[in-house]
Amino acid sequence: MEKKNKTLRNLFIILVYTFLYLPIVILVVFSFNASKMNIVFTHFTFEWYAKLFQNKDLLEAFRNTMIIAVVSTAVSTVIGTMSAVVLQKYDFKGKDLVNKLIYIPIVIPEIVLGIALLSVYTLFHLNLGMFTLILSHIAFSIPFVITSVRSTLTQLSPTYEQAAYDLGAGKIRTFFDVTLPLIMPGVISGGTLAFTLSLDDVVISYFTAGPGSNTLPLKIYSMIKTGITPDVNALSSLMLLVVIIVLVSITYIQSKSIQKRGKV
Repeated sequence: MEKKNKTLRNLFIILVYTFLYLPIVILVVFSFNASKMNIVFTHFTFEWYAKLFQNKDLLEAFRNTMIIAVVSTAVSTVIGTMSAVVLQKYDFKGKDLVNKLIYIPIVIPEIVLGIALLSVYTLFHLNLGMFTLILSHIAFSIPFVITSVRSTLTQLSPTYEQAAYDLGAGKIRTFFDVTLPLIMPGVISGGTLAFTLSLDDVVISYFTAGPGSNTLPLKIYSMIKTGITPDVNALSSLMLLVVIIVLVSITYIQSKSIQKRGKV
């Protein structure tokens, strides 16, 4: 009976992973397909990788996406980390209300947040473009960073900081030399989540983008009616390769950080 349950469990795991990763495998395979139609694989070619670098509109959309993702991730990670530390370590009037308000951007539908942000920009007469896109991505990324960092802070023993204070370190030096290295796994996780959310956002970007600020998700979305060309598969495959490299690097950094924290 136990052997049968183990077999069923393994089969279930295989089916789940197949369901998750088979579309990605197909995308990569068809990026090498000589046929322009993503229906039947004819023969192997690198043609679409060459044509990718000739598609100026697609590359411009990718450039805008990366600029927005990098800037919004950097800003939201800094603000989110500082906010998480304040909310976790200090008591102030209205703290319970702030704790509840943080989760609103996470739980409300993206279309509601997109319309709300568009209304704010219209109220202040801001022209839609890269600036409004970056502001929007910062706004919906901060709560995710706060949540990630706070989960790490809850597991941090206060004795490390108290020892630093006893040795004469001030609050700022203690934060950068003791607290920040110990919570770095949470900071990296929050930053990675913010970057991922910014990279593939469609709904909020749709409402807050303007002329000259077309992003890759919006570009691909606009191509659905006429058909997505294989050079999009090529770009997606290259992005997938970069993501795998980044994830491996982050995992390595986090493991080193955890080992360091264990030795403290």
